[in-house]
Amino acid sequence: MHTYIIGHLKPDTDSVVAAMALAKLCQNVSYFGYPNAQAAITQALNPETTFLFEKFKLPVPSILTASELADDDQVILVDHNEADQRLQGLNPNQIVGIVDHHKANINFEQPINLIFKTWGSSNTIVAFMMQQNDFTPDIKLASLMLAAILSDTVGFKSPTCTAKDKEMAHWLAALANIDDLAALSLEIFQAKSDISHLSAEEIVTNDYKIFNFAGKKVMIDQLETVEQDKVLAEKKALLLQTMSKVKTTLQVDLIYVVLTDILKVNSKLLLLDETAEKIAVKAFGGTAKEQVLDIGGRLSRKKEIAPPIEKALNLN
Repeated sequence: MHTYIIGHLKPDTDSVVAAMALAKLCQNVSYFGYPNAQAAITQALNPETTFLFEKFKLPVPSILTASELADDDQVILVDHNEADQRLQGLNPNQIVGIVDHHKANINFEQPINLIFKTWGSSNTIVAFMMQQNDFTPDIKLASLMLAAILSDTVGFKSPTCTAKDKEMAHWLAALANIDDLAALSLEIFQAKSDISHLSAEEIVTNDYKIFNFAGKKVMIDQLETVEQDKVLAEKKALLLQTMSKVKTTLQVDLIYVVLTDILKVNSKLLLLDETAEKIAVKAFGGTAKEQVLDIGGRLSRKKEIAPPIEKALNLN
């Protein structure tokens, strides 16, 4: 029997590193009861996460498919809980625990271990668990965990960022001998913004999550960049065309691509059709222009973008 710790589909830095960090904690602290836990990923890494693993010289966890799981294998989820964001084909009865910082939308047939915190990063939760259990990560893991917190909190700029995120980040920074968090944040932003090698489909599915709002499947993809205007000027038409294809492929009712300028602290929504526009305007106000809606200084999909869309759908 194996215990696998995995993040969500289209893994980001927070989900990948949280799985690694929690696996290391379980391997070293008997309290958790999973001494042979191992981290895995659901799909290939994005450019930002690839950059960070190369920077800190750590091996990438192996990709796991549901078909590789034996009937008695166990799974712990990190950084997600909704069924549409899980490993495809995963038997929910094999899930024995969840560590997450998102809104819960779960229903299981049996009790499982749940750790949810209202913090800005799953790595903040795991770092806190490490402190509680007197476990200190090595310098490489501490560096990756720090980078994951900075990534998920947008260098502490996101409204999801809490005092606990900053506390755990500074603890990890001390362990990693990293003094300049602003410089590391900028490196992360630059890696995240490099989309030169990505196809339109890779951009539209770069960092997406599918939500079930008011009985409808809503896909929200977010591209964090420092070149928002350039992306819109050069790629908008192709991205909209690709959104239509992805909507059909993933069988979702609504699809949004959020272009977030990290430095300007601004987000714009790409609107595929009139229905998407109607819901977006109801959610955020303003006026759409040429299938784009400026939603201002909203950075967090979890806290500032998905909830208004859900509310608009519930009122629709």
